[in-house]
Amino acid sequence: MNSSPPHSTSRRHDARPLIAHVVFRFDIGGLENGVVNLINRMPAERYRHAVVALTGITSFRDRVARSDVEFIALGKSPGHGIRLFPRLYRTFRRLRPAVVHTRNLAALETSIPAAMAGVPVRVHGEHGRDVGDLDGSSRKYRWVRRVHRPFVTHYVALSQDLERYLIDAIGVPERRVSRIVNGVDTAHFAPPLARESIAGSPFNDPDLFLFGTIGRLQAVKNPSLLAHAFARLIEASPEMRARARLVIVGEGSERIEIERVLAEARIVDLAWVPGARDDVAAILRGLDVFVLPSIAEGISNTILEAMASGLPVIATAVGGNVELVEDGVTGEIGSSQDADALAAAMKRYLRERDRARTHGAAGRARALQRFSLDTMVGEYAALYERLLATSAGVGRAVAHAHEGSR
Repeated sequence: MNSSPPHSTSRRHDARPLIAHVVFRFDIGGLENGVVNLINRMPAERYRHAVVALTGITSFRDRVARSDVEFIALGKSPGHGIRLFPRLYRTFRRLRPAVVHTRNLAALETSIPAAMAGVPVRVHGEHGRDVGDLDGSSRKYRWVRRVHRPFVTHYVALSQDLERYLIDAIGVPERRVSRIVNGVDTAHFAPPLARESIAGSPFNDPDLFLFGTIGRLQAVKNPSLLAHAFARLIEASPEMRARARLVIVGEGSERIEIERVLAEARIVDLAWVPGARDDVAAILRGLDVFVLPSIAEGISNTILEAMASGLPVIATAVGGNVELVEDGVTGEIGSSQDADALAAAMKRYLRERDRARTHGAAGRARALQRFSLDTMVGEYAALYERLLATSAGVGRAVAHAHEGSR
């Protein structure tokens, strides 16, 4: 798939710098949603954009509101992408981007053909831990990042944890690393006056209390821990069977394990697992508490969306979660391995609804103050402009040096 916007020929003469965003696959996900927000929110008169997916592009592209964005899918097969380098080189020579912005390890290798094609600025973003390297200790992944380090102009880390990893473990100079936290659309994700009904949900009775999570049902997100914790909550306090309900939205390989846990605990009727949904904001407005039991995170978009929606958040103490959730103020932070502790946190909120509302309101205030989408977009725009100005200055200095040597 290679889709160009209309009038692509005339755009060759467009003076606006082009930013080529490179991802492994352009599909539903927090990283990809961040790309969409950035493209939609950056001033159209300042920058053009293209999205290059090493593998495929889905209908998720429809979330990009601008009509002048080119989408390119390269259909990469499994394994190292060196066979893709000639196509990437030709793509960058055709597009002539001012910035190539790669994201996560799977796209990092793209920095080499980008440099070969003469792209002046190569930015690489670290958004979260790799599934095979949840603690960042993999020698192989460290080596890969070090090999590509000379081809990257500047790095963006989404959390303090990832920032320190790049500086301390990979050896990137501090001046070449910026930390830019994800932003959330606080107008789209906003608290309702009263908990709303969720379309298709069997749990819309206002007397019920809904715990929920939204995301990919994969091992790194650890959704089965939530199922186990909910089962233990009901087992330890059978009277809560009348009020407590569980909502797990998403699709993935862990769904089978979740359904097994619910069936063995005989609480299938207390849980709703509808699969993937597009109406995330509406679902959040129908919950009482948001739970994220993941074993690794960068900066979680769903936590930010839950906070903006006025929900208290129970999250595990991994990655950037501790930067987002203020323990005892906007939610609770716990272990990614302790189902009993998670069940205890859920029980506290179920018994203290006023506390849940207070923490939710504090989370909303924190999202407005520190994690707005406008702040994120402004920081990226400022970074691009600074790097492009520096690149132009270096180019002029080199040109003058050549002239002086004649």
